[in-house]
Amino acid sequence: MMPTNAFQPGQNIPIPTIPNLRDLGGWATPTGKVRRGLLYRSAEFSKLAGEDAAAFGTLGIRSVYDFRTEPERAAQPNVVPAGVEYVVLDILADSTNAAPAQILKVLGDPKGAQELLGGNKAAAMFEAGYREIVSLSSALTGYRQFFTDIGKKEHRPAVFHCTTGKDRTGWGAAALLLLLGVGEEDVYRDYLLTNEQLLPAMQPMIEKFTSIGGDPDLLTPVLGVAKPYLAAGITEMQSKFGTIDGYFSAGLGLDTATIESLKTTYVEVT
Repeated sequence: MMPTNAFQPGQNIPIPTIPNLRDLGGWATPTGKVRRGLLYRSAEFSKLAGEDAAAFGTLGIRSVYDFRTEPERAAQPNVVPAGVEYVVLDILADSTNAAPAQILKVLGDPKGAQELLGGNKAAAMFEAGYREIVSLSSALTGYRQFFTDIGKKEHRPAVFHCTTGKDRTGWGAAALLLLLGVGEEDVYRDYLLTNEQLLPAMQPMIEKFTSIGGDPDLLTPVLGVAKPYLAAGITEMQSKFGTIDGYFSAGLGLDTATIESLKTTYVEVT
């Protein structure tokens, strides 16, 4: 029997001011498992201080990759520890939709939220958003730099994030795990962990929205994730590039050596 304190893939790292923080390692691959301690995913960390900053420091992060838009970064500027590289990659810079970046806008406007999200419009908006995350020029440019960088030792360990660490971050995590040969079921499992690790931290936000007359059910598809969102991204990737290797080569423009280096670096053969 596995001890209760043994590491589980997707296990939350409990730093309260950085919700949805977890190591991308531990998931099974055909030859072993994804290596731990190299790459982390999270939400933004604009409130990082004190004990939380010290705890974050123990991860040894060398590089932070911020996938947010300029208005998101201005609203919640990251607190990046001294000496840590900070790289902004605006995945949705070319978007006219930018659904994954709309979260903060609806929270103070119940009527606007109803118009924007009611009648299952939120799900359709996010599925369209994931298709953009896969195929927008700005997304391809941003993920190209991200995956190129994290293949190099000087940038690791690294953490990558957006506002809530679920959509732009979710695709980045899913794409790498698929490239490394992690089974699709586990890729979805890692993705859906956001509902367990993020939503509790969002409860005060949901309560505030409710207190000003908002329907809290409107926020579930916005603050959480759903399998059809990621499925829309995977379908878009297959439609445009055929396979996950095709996405990394034809889509992101990474050469064979870089792709193979990612596979070698991030898979611990057992």
